[in-house]
Amino acid sequence: MQTSFSNFDQQRIVWVDLLRFIAIIMVIAIHSSDPFNVSPEARSNPDFNYWGAIYGSLLRACVPIFVMITGLLLLPVKMNIGEFYRKRLLRIAVPFLLWSVLYNLFPWITGVLGLPSTIISEVFAYAPKDAAQTFKSALVQISLIPIKFNVYTVPMWYIYMLIGLYLYMPFFSAWVEKSTPGQRKVFFVIWLCTLFLPYAYSFYSKELFGLSAWNSFGTFYYFAGFNGYLLLGYILTHRFKVWSFRKTLLVSIPLFGIGYGITFSGFKWMVANPNSSEEQIELFFLYCSPQVLMMTLAIFLFVRTFKVKSSKWREVFSNITKCGFGIYLIHYFVVGFGYWLANILAIPISLKIPVTAAIVFLISWGFVACFYKMIPRASKWIFG
Repeated sequence: MQTSFSNFDQQRIVWVDLLRFIAIIMVIAIHSSDPFNVSPEARSNPDFNYWGAIYGSLLRACVPIFVMITGLLLLPVKMNIGEFYRKRLLRIAVPFLLWSVLYNLFPWITGVLGLPSTIISEVFAYAPKDAAQTFKSALVQISLIPIKFNVYTVPMWYIYMLIGLYLYMPFFSAWVEKSTPGQRKVFFVIWLCTLFLPYAYSFYSKELFGLSAWNSFGTFYYFAGFNGYLLLGYILTHRFKVWSFRKTLLVSIPLFGIGYGITFSGFKWMVANPNSSEEQIELFFLYCSPQVLMMTLAIFLFVRTFKVKSSKWREVFSNITKCGFGIYLIHYFVVGFGYWLANILAIPISLKIPVTAAIVFLISWGFVACFYKMIPRASKWIFG
């Protein structure tokens, strides 16, 4: 149902700040679950396998939520393309490059300090235990930053995707502004079909809808990807009324439950097979998949009903939003320490992932917030 939101500007920031906080916590928790899910040794441990699947499946909505927030805040684009690119791309490019360089220098720094190479894999879950600690190796990785991330900068994959969305948005926005409700429905129907394609490729054939060794652009290629989440965030916020809390619960709980059940059972099924490839293990964790869409919608609709009346909590969530990109950029440095501290505290395996995530969040938030307080101007370039 379409509506004009006369109070949208006043109400939006509060629930969006809360939604962004939830997404940040979820991202940190996902990376805190890496020691449970990354290595074959961890996956062969029944307890690690079980709790890694429990939490890993629970958190898949984090990235789609971020993309939906981007869509609801930035669509339609109201500035010219040059101004939009300068404002949005420059804001993320400088801190992205800075922290990517720092992540890639870390192995070399451990060598300079005389630390064993095994400490690198303790900090970065995807790094090999015999990772190189030479300056030459660091320079090679740094030179590749403009085109690819690596085992030291795993979370940065999102920034490459976000840059792509920013490049695309002024063109997508022109269509969003002029499209009719009927046209948007057709787009969504086709986009929904694309969410099932990874399963068709995996279980039936990779050569569907024109895909082949000489062509990667099939029938539905032009409707696929995160752009559907961009549009969904915009449409749900600007074109649909907020449901009552009761109605939202009646829809969100089964929606999330079904999505989570498929994600968890699918992931467990894949990791149970020792011959599963990395692509097969990630199949039910894909962000652009129907079950993750279900969980994302459930969280988005649920949080949207919240009204934060406390001025203190509004201020807290506002500050987290301000520090959010910085928290995202630096948290991967802290995950290894958080995991080590959780071990020192003898946290049970069942709680180790959320406790690690809480430790990492508080350290990262405190670090970024202190910088913003002490050197606010410089912090905008350091943390975005």
